[in-house]
Amino acid sequence: MANQMTRILRPLVQATVTAAGLLMPLATAPAALATTSSPAPECVKYFQSWRYTDVHNGCGDTASVTVEYTNGEWAPCRLIEPGGWATFSGYGTGGNYVTGLRTCDPAIVTADSS
Repeated sequence: MANQMTRILRPLVQATVTAAGLLMPLATAPAALATTSSPAPECVKYFQSWRYTDVHNGCGDTASVTVEYTNGEWAPCRLIEPGGWATFSGYGTGGNYVTGLRTCDPAIVTADSS
């Protein structure tokens, strides 16, 4: 009976450990995507509300930007075409306001065509 129980539990434990290992990078993904360099150009502006932070690229060139919040976290990097918009999280009920926009690694971006 114990041998049969081991045969049943071993795959379950292995699957759980594997799933946890795969999910761990997702939990740290925003920090990994926060490779920033300099402040975003002045022609890239943000407009925040409790639900959304909208970023508009008023520049003549494509911009890859991220948003920094008061809690020190960064949003995933977004590539915004000239004249384009991208939507990030707002400040929410906890008051996690945007402290600024920064350029980020264009190799690690989420394209946004909206």
